[in-house]
Amino acid sequence: MKTFINDDFLLQNDFSKRLYHDYAKELPIIDYHNHLPPDEIARNKSFENISQAWLAGDHYKWRAMRALGIDEKYITGNASDKDKFLKWAETVPFTLRNPLYHWTHLELQRYFGIQELLGPENAEDIYEKTSAMLQQSSHTSIGLLQQQKVESLCTTDDPTDSLQHHKSIEQQGISPKTFPTFRPDKAFAIDGGASYIAYLEKLSEVSKRVIETYEDLLQVLKERIDYFHDHGCRLADHGLEQLYHFKEGTYSTTNVFTKAKEGKPVTIEEVQYFKAQVLLFLGKCYHDKGWVQQLHLGAIRDNNKRLLTQLGPDTGFDSIGDFSQARALSGFLNELDSSNQLAKTIVYNLNPADNEVMAAMVGNFNDGSVKGKVQFGAGWWFLDQKDGMEKQMNALSNIGLLSCFVGMLTDSRSFLSFTRHEYFRRILCNLIGKDVANGELPADEKWLGKIVQDISYNNAKNYFDFNKE
Repeated sequence: MKTFINDDFLLQNDFSKRLYHDYAKELPIIDYHNHLPPDEIARNKSFENISQAWLAGDHYKWRAMRALGIDEKYITGNASDKDKFLKWAETVPFTLRNPLYHWTHLELQRYFGIQELLGPENAEDIYEKTSAMLQQSSHTSIGLLQQQKVESLCTTDDPTDSLQHHKSIEQQGISPKTFPTFRPDKAFAIDGGASYIAYLEKLSEVSKRVIETYEDLLQVLKERIDYFHDHGCRLADHGLEQLYHFKEGTYSTTNVFTKAKEGKPVTIEEVQYFKAQVLLFLGKCYHDKGWVQQLHLGAIRDNNKRLLTQLGPDTGFDSIGDFSQARALSGFLNELDSSNQLAKTIVYNLNPADNEVMAAMVGNFNDGSVKGKVQFGAGWWFLDQKDGMEKQMNALSNIGLLSCFVGMLTDSRSFLSFTRHEYFRRILCNLIGKDVANGELPADEKWLGKIVQDISYNNAKNYFDFNKE
């Protein structure tokens, strides 16, 4: 029987092992989408204990604990950090076959050298040992990133952000390089009622421009894109249930915006049209700047209204939606492409039923101008586990070119999550190694090793080109 998480974890044959150990293992990491707080990098945060570094903000763990019947006070409530960790340790043995079981023990090994399986019997010892290690310089926010050879990372930032922490990171010469990502979803959420009006006021204050009209909104967004670009931003991101596409002029964006700003009701169709038009405008701006636009499609958010009211958003009550995606995505990409204003684009789906839809759609807009210009993105959120990663790569392989893939990202709020790149690389190497063992690929180690290195690092390095002016 194999020992759990040994050197050859997830690698099922000798060729897979050589691909991982000789070609993928030592590569640096480019993490082009995460939700790390940039202020914690700028001040090189030290975590008081493992709960603060590991449990705070991690809705994956929270969902598992709730499923096991753990009281909310030990999850997001007022229990002590130690008691929260003890309850998480109590939960871990029951997470077997959930990716949390792998991630938990991989992180304990890589960051803390702990080979034991976490459970109630050793929870106190592990809490004390890890918390003590977190006081060392090797385990500050920057130290944790450097342990995993993170070369560069991109945070997720609202247009109203001053980017002061990114400025500080750059001024201090901190490694890894940290870049902002432009996330303007709130700027076109006109179905938000009073919260949208409040957001416009904040955007006006930051931009020092009164936003009275739709044209004012677009101008402010363009100016914020310029500001972000001047501070290193080269990516935009959007979290959407689905895209919308209409014939231009179906509604008046000016009138729709005015109604929303004045607190008057807007129809569902008006909201959809408005969002579609703003996204098209933004897409053209991204193209002008040479940015990459990311489209995260398919989440249905805040399903549990009772607990949303108690705990707020991003606390573990989002899910996979079954929205229609293909036709509007086609229309959106085609409209930008028709005027040659389609930026490099990564499309992520949350519903696995859309894997082949997405893999096929992106291929329509690869025009030979850029290697892998339009990408089918890595397994996202509920799909960033072994089965989800394999299915995403199989769909991409069958319909497009896996060799052009820009690889994995953490999409995480935790400084301990960067072992997910190792997890992905092991799965990638095993996928290819199994094909070799089955006689479905030639045993050309040098060539296949290059493909693995490209997917793990080189493709992202070339695609994002963070050094470009």
